[in-house]
Amino acid sequence: MTSAPAIICQGLTRKFGSFTAVDSISFEVAQGEVFGFLGANGAGKTTAIRMLTGLLQPTGGQAWVAGHDVYSEVEAVKRSIGYMSQRFSLYDDLTVRENIEFYGGIYGLRKTELHQKSGDLIERLDMEAEANSMIRSLPLGWRQKIAFSVAVLHEPAIVFLDEPTGGVDPITRRQFWDLIYEKAAQGVTVFVTTHYMDEAEYCDRVSIMVDGRIEALGSPAELKKGHGVDSINDLFVLLARGGKRGDA
Repeated sequence: MTSAPAIICQGLTRKFGSFTAVDSISFEVAQGEVFGFLGANGAGKTTAIRMLTGLLQPTGGQAWVAGHDVYSEVEAVKRSIGYMSQRFSLYDDLTVRENIEFYGGIYGLRKTELHQKSGDLIERLDMEAEANSMIRSLPLGWRQKIAFSVAVLHEPAIVFLDEPTGGVDPITRRQFWDLIYEKAAQGVTVFVTTHYMDEAEYCDRVSIMVDGRIEALGSPAELKKGHGVDSINDLFVLLARGGKRGDA
């Protein structure tokens, strides 16, 4: 028996006045899939993510996230997902442990469950010595790994990662992707945006948006073969070169 898709989009659209930021996009994401959502600045991917995470209502089309309608079940969508912003989302003036407990409380974890998960997380990240250190005192790579771990602390069905490795060195980026693969192997769907095209090669499938539309969708190998290019970076440049708009 085939599992229902984690995400379904059918003609999803968002307009701002006369400007169409997202123009009737359709795609599905399987459970446990690592799905790369690519596009240059202004392509519309951030607007699309805001609709899928319940932060912005579509003006057309349909979408379901973890089985929940993005129009009528917004709160259920939010409870079913984790989210890590491209802008670091933890609190600099709280310790590692305090951040974990704060976000765990927001996600509705019970006190006993939160205490157990907090201890397990700190141990898994090998950060016992830093548990009571202020977040701002830690290297960026460590902070990003904590932010990712906090985003999946409540065991969501889907986690959205918006440029999670921006500004991080290549070794730490690779370690971060190990965390992504670990969660995907557990059945969590990972929906990730990135400006690093080598990271796109790590995804099961990728889409590339240009001017609000999806211009390419498939596995990295399929897309490279189909467009006669050597890398996803070459394909991205080829498609994005035709884009005409500003930020969206």
